[in-house]
Amino acid sequence: MIAEENNKVKDFKFIKGNLKFAVIGHIEWINFIKVDQLPKPGLISHSKKSLEYPAGGGSVIAKRLSELNNSEVHFFTALGNDFHGNKCLNILESMGIKLHVAWRDKPTRKGFSLIDSDGERSITIIGERLSPNHNDDLDWATLNNMDGIFITAADKEIFKKSRVAKTLCTTPRVGLNIINESKIFLDGLIGSNLDPGEVFSLDELKLIPKYVIKTEGENGGIVFPGGRYEAIENINNKVDSYGCGDSFAAGILYGLSSNWNIEESINLAKILGRNCSEHFGPYKNGKNII
Repeated sequence: MIAEENNKVKDFKFIKGNLKFAVIGHIEWINFIKVDQLPKPGLISHSKKSLEYPAGGGSVIAKRLSELNNSEVHFFTALGNDFHGNKCLNILESMGIKLHVAWRDKPTRKGFSLIDSDGERSITIIGERLSPNHNDDLDWATLNNMDGIFITAADKEIFKKSRVAKTLCTTPRVGLNIINESKIFLDGLIGSNLDPGEVFSLDELKLIPKYVIKTEGENGGIVFPGGRYEAIENINNKVDSYGCGDSFAAGILYGLSSNWNIEESINLAKILGRNCSEHFGPYKNGKNII
């Protein structure tokens, strides 16, 4: 089992660094719906509360990094040129994130996240995931100044552009074929060991990253090299598990970009993941904005 570094935890209260970060990836317009129970065939489920927000892995990671950092976080993404696409842009920019948007003549991807009384979520996504590609006329030169970059959706050429950063992390959900074809060494490959869409074996990778982390929610997870790590207990009641994995991933990028060791980085990641579970929706103090 990986050794736990507790000294750093006391120093987190709560970080405001000056590192330079970029996120490259996707946005989804999500309706978060609190239900008395998850839907069952033939039964009617009643909503107790709902919120609508731009979310998805790219948005959540960018927001977490911006909360940890004084410097502006750059977010390279693609959106449909429609009502929800423009709402995503306006809301995320109002959060202090600098967006670089490739506009598409397609609908912005939408979805629903149903959250039950135990805080577990079930997500349904509608439409095509829109992601940036290297041919988009975006300010890619900005990447040259980044300390850390996280990719949630991109093509292999963007991976190559992004390797200029001191720390480059991604998720297996971008596609192992894209990761392998890029032939780029990663500092971190972070995904859920419970989600069939993110489960993989190391022998599927052509180039093994510096760290491979497989999260298992309340059961902790596994880091290669290193071994198992334990989760930390909630301070408050678990409310909503949406965004916990993405918050964890943001913590890993922040720690590694800060030259922390993997134990210190995982400690920060665990706190961010836990904190995310203690409020409704992916953003603390979220209010319905529709």
